[in-house]
Amino acid sequence: MAGQVRAKGDARRTRSDFMKMEQDRGISVSASAMSFDFNRFRFNLVDTPGHSDFSEDTYRTLTAVDSAIMVIDGAKGVESQTQKLFEVCRLRDLPILTFCNKMDRESRDNFEIIDEIQENLAIDVTPASWPIGTGRDFIGCYDLINSRLEIMDRADRNKISESIKISNLNDPTLAKHISSTLLDRLLEELELVDALLPKLNHQALLEGTQTPIWFGSAINSFGVKELMQGIADYGPQPQIQKATPREISPAENKVSGFVFKVQANMDPKHRDRVAFVRVASGHFKRGMKLTHVRTKKSITISNPVLFLASDRELADEAWAGDIIGIPNHGQLRIGDTLTEGEALRVTELPSFAPELLKTCRAGDPLKAKHLEKALMQFAEEGAAKVFKPDIGSGFIVGVVGPLQFEVLASRIEIEYSLPVRFESSQFTSARWVSGPNESVEKFIQNNKIHIAHDNDGDLVFLTRLQWDIDRIERDFPELRLGTVKEMMA
Repeated sequence: MAGQVRAKGDARRTRSDFMKMEQDRGISVSASAMSFDFNRFRFNLVDTPGHSDFSEDTYRTLTAVDSAIMVIDGAKGVESQTQKLFEVCRLRDLPILTFCNKMDRESRDNFEIIDEIQENLAIDVTPASWPIGTGRDFIGCYDLINSRLEIMDRADRNKISESIKISNLNDPTLAKHISSTLLDRLLEELELVDALLPKLNHQALLEGTQTPIWFGSAINSFGVKELMQGIADYGPQPQIQKATPREISPAENKVSGFVFKVQANMDPKHRDRVAFVRVASGHFKRGMKLTHVRTKKSITISNPVLFLASDRELADEAWAGDIIGIPNHGQLRIGDTLTEGEALRVTELPSFAPELLKTCRAGDPLKAKHLEKALMQFAEEGAAKVFKPDIGSGFIVGVVGPLQFEVLASRIEIEYSLPVRFESSQFTSARWVSGPNESVEKFIQNNKIHIAHDNDGDLVFLTRLQWDIDRIERDFPELRLGTVKEMMA
């Protein structure tokens, strides 16, 4: 569902995976945005990393969306990454729509998949469609919402499925398209669905307590159209955005928006840098002057773009709910708010303390400045935390999971032609320090070897053991050692 899947030439790569590492490994390691029209609706699809090592990027990305699509593998069911991402969605009370993929391959029992979703994720599941056969016997789905038979064409993956309207389950038309064995099984299963599973409740969906599930095969372009129509019919409209000193309503006339992601070198040839901005209110037009709230400066948005992964087109206008890209040279950071003058600051874009720390060194010592530039770029993207110790040279890089170190090393080598190595650090965790100035000064004097600053210049306490944290909490009770820093500019 993450964009367009192509079977030949690009070897089944997902269209939204534009980094070389993503294409080589077949996983998403960075969020990407895609805007497209479907029927009367404009969709802004954000593909988030599925790997748990990139959960922070996922969490920030979810601040820019109004609902989520959960993709389940018909053979594997609910995987550990799915469970973690679902927990993030639940923290934000996002409505969730589910797509069970790969039904044309050998898959688990449909009821077993639904039971697993309900038990592991504690959410009610209601089928919006029901598969007819599985694996080699899979021929299509019965659309429970519209009483239609959707037949898949295995010969042509790009052909739109044949849609056959039927009056009810006793309609003789069914027997013309479905073998007697599969039809008997379908009718038996639908009887159980009617008796055991809840009906679609739009309010429960919007509250995040119920998820409709569609079945299909994305590689065969089957079931995706019905899912998209389901999002159009049942998904939420642009929602109110939390901000200070007041919330932002999408119905407001004045334009406002916030940066939820920064991506550099999407096109390495041009060393470009693009800020992904969610429009929170108003009607944006190309060439508008907006106030950059953090710096209080006015900036002209002359070349905003709409995305299809790494492909772009100039955006002449955008409305609340749209995601646009603003090319810039480092002025815009994650958490920045843009308005037509009012000093609003969008909240709840968190930065989490890293779980793994390593020192980073350039393969060529003469290129230390290049390494510093690369690390600062990735820190501003939110791809890693970069700490500069007050004592000693070099940088300490913090991440959530070990795969992030591989991604960073790969990107630095590809984008900066600079081989690097990550080495073990004496420190194991980091905490942001806040409190009264006098206490902070005394704390710094007593713990110089543990003191560092992040790329924003904020004070950080590097720890070796839990004992270090316990000691500070005992000796400096007025200080706060934070594991989360809000990226509110």
